[in-house]
Amino acid sequence: MPKPLTDQEKRKQISVRGLAGVENVADLKTNFNRHLHFTLVKDRNVATRRDYYFALAHTVRDHLVGRWIRTQQHYYEKDPKRVYYLSLEFYMGRTLQNTMVNLALENACDEALYQLGLDMEELQDIEEDAGLGNGGLGRLAACFLDSMASLGLAAYGYGIRYEFGIFNQKIVKGWQVEEADDWLRYGNPWEKARPEYMRPVHFYGRVEHHPDGVKWVDTQVVLALPYDTPVPGYRNNVVNTMRLWSAKAPCEFNLKDFNVGGYIQAVLDRNLAENISRVLYPNDNFFEGKELRLKQEYFVVAATLQDIIRRFKASKFGSTEVVRMDLTKLPEKVRLHYFLVSFHIHSLTFHNRLVLLRVSEGRAWDICVRTCAYTNHTVLPEALERWPIDLFQNLLPRHLEIIYEINRRHLERIGSLYPGDFDRLRRMSLIEEGDQKKINMAHLCIVGSHAVNGVARIHSDILKASVFKDFYEVDPQKFQNKTNGITPRRWLVMSNPGLAEVIAERIGEDFIRDLDQLKKLLKFVDDEAFLRDVAKIKQENKMKFAAHLEEHYKVKINPNSMFDLQVKRIHEYKRQLLNCLHIITMYNRIKKEPNKFWTPRTIMIGGKAAPGYHTAKMIIKLITSIGEVVNNDPVIGDRLKVIFLENYRVTLAEKAIPAADLSEQISTAGTEASGTGNMKFMLNGALTIGTMDGANVEMAEEAGEGNLFIFGMRVDDVEAMDKKGYNANEYYNRIPELKQAVDQVSGGYFSPNEPGLFKDIVNMLMNHDRFKVFADYEEYIKCQEHVSELYKNTKEWTKKVVHNIAACGKFSSDRTISQYAREIWGMEPTLEKIPAPDD
Repeated sequence: MPKPLTDQEKRKQISVRGLAGVENVADLKTNFNRHLHFTLVKDRNVATRRDYYFALAHTVRDHLVGRWIRTQQHYYEKDPKRVYYLSLEFYMGRTLQNTMVNLALENACDEALYQLGLDMEELQDIEEDAGLGNGGLGRLAACFLDSMASLGLAAYGYGIRYEFGIFNQKIVKGWQVEEADDWLRYGNPWEKARPEYMRPVHFYGRVEHHPDGVKWVDTQVVLALPYDTPVPGYRNNVVNTMRLWSAKAPCEFNLKDFNVGGYIQAVLDRNLAENISRVLYPNDNFFEGKELRLKQEYFVVAATLQDIIRRFKASKFGSTEVVRMDLTKLPEKVRLHYFLVSFHIHSLTFHNRLVLLRVSEGRAWDICVRTCAYTNHTVLPEALERWPIDLFQNLLPRHLEIIYEINRRHLERIGSLYPGDFDRLRRMSLIEEGDQKKINMAHLCIVGSHAVNGVARIHSDILKASVFKDFYEVDPQKFQNKTNGITPRRWLVMSNPGLAEVIAERIGEDFIRDLDQLKKLLKFVDDEAFLRDVAKIKQENKMKFAAHLEEHYKVKINPNSMFDLQVKRIHEYKRQLLNCLHIITMYNRIKKEPNKFWTPRTIMIGGKAAPGYHTAKMIIKLITSIGEVVNNDPVIGDRLKVIFLENYRVTLAEKAIPAADLSEQISTAGTEASGTGNMKFMLNGALTIGTMDGANVEMAEEAGEGNLFIFGMRVDDVEAMDKKGYNANEYYNRIPELKQAVDQVSGGYFSPNEPGLFKDIVNMLMNHDRFKVFADYEEYIKCQEHVSELYKNTKEWTKKVVHNIAACGKFSSDRTISQYAREIWGMEPTLEKIPAPDD
């Protein structure tokens, strides 16, 4: 197999993207050596590769800092409306290369390091992923920050600086094993601690009612210490801020403890407070009601709101005096948007904060509703937060009182609109009755926001038609759709420079800031040279990824096989099990007719299972067990390989997605809110096999359904089946290949040493499968046959690829954020550059 070109070798050939000659290479070399010597106190003779990475990071950061300060000055001078994006997850990945791309520094840095005898690719690989998110939602937050800066919006991301991000996944004897992600152990060159903006956050205590007002007393205080990370826009000199809070214990000690020799214990107890920002909850689309999670939510919200109000009051750059006191003007200058699955403490915390600032109850609630907006990210009922009253009472007693008051007013309004409809009052209450009273945080969120949106058209329609139907009937004007998007900077320019170059040669470089321009590629859909170039880039990416897999997995990959990828969190609704049944069926067919020509496939499945999610962990074990049998069967050879991609994360996605031929998006219709992996594959020239779910629906609309491989039940079919009843046995008994595959899993064919290993999975599929895997099996297999047939015809396959890439414009996060800005935040995006620091 010829050795694929490295990214560095490709960059040497690329003049597109305006990267060459932007910065003086000599200056970069001087600054690099200066940081190595003075910042890191290292001599070239003893410096390690990591030292070189840090020197490069500091050199690049120098180009950010001036722009960062200039941007904040610009905001204070213009005093625009600001948007605050609150999320418990920011899945940023690596920062160095993304920053170089956005500042047009990549080629100059590459050349400077080359002259110093260093390899930039090697240094980039040293950077730890900032894995402060679980999957799609946290990565969406990162894409949105990039777009907000690129569109010149005065925007701030707020979250938690977790000491340990999403766990590192090891596969040991086919099982997932979790290891802590100590991403900060070598330090983080991109962040700046800002202790001057530390804020107190209160927990526990009790409430006292006095004639002059309500007091929350005897609380425990935790300090929120902010760390700021610059977020550069694409070549517009805008650098916004992501502010992450770290929990610190206050310095006061109880002197009584000192006197009885309790000093050591008093110091050790500080850990309890600092645990709040210790670790990211590793559950995706599953609500786990633990006190620590509620503490994390309240911690980031309370600290952020204090910061927002401080910034609102001090509207001049560097000003320490209060210059704006009328808090009724807050909605004119501030928008809060919360993007977590059900991250709803904002509204009542906001209300409480305003009341403390002497704003009347009714006025405070009105300001809160006009300022806050909410994005829902899931329709799965198990993912929506419902906090037990007892837990809430203990941790946030004053806030519980406010919830009761909000609920009283809310139900009063509903009662007046629907007199006598007590069932509706029960359904719409913020407090759910039952064995254990719970607060329905999704309901609180809707009541406390002026806008509520889903993240794909089909998802938003489901919210209105079922999940939040009662609320939609009362306030239809609140409900909107904002289909998700991805940033083309990271997911095309940075991760697939060869394809970016081929596109730019035909249509220029403006598509990087205006992805709609990809439509111009339709002119080249019959252009032999263009089709050849696109196919060649794909083959190069496959060869490079195959080399990576051979190095890390010791599996010989056929680079001419179809690379078939399903990479996402492991979850029953995403139906990795349907993929497994196809693998087994394909394996059985090859075994049955070994002399027939089969389109060779390398099937890769990757993703992490939540540590407490037994079924998801069993699915990983099943995939690896199937791989063991398939990959070692001499009859199969290189016609079918199965690989589980260990520790799937942003950095691995940047390698895998450009190499994919086929993207599996096979969730049960009506369960995937949007998906963003589907968009990344589409932009990088993979064809999609999928159900009509999430953003797949809009992808099929944009590219033409004939350019995707669509199969299976639609939402209406799933609803009809729910009413009729789903019977797995009916499919099992009717479809011989399905029965054979299930019997092999059940009988221990893939686990000969432990024949009953997968009985739980088979039992689930046969008796209580909420996601109806068997119902879509037959159509899925037929659709896969069509995929294999088309793959033999490279020209026709590549034409479909071009149709898909040309239709990606809608799926840019720039478009998504422009819609949020205009239709929810009341802000106007701009592509204007602000002056560079030296202008």
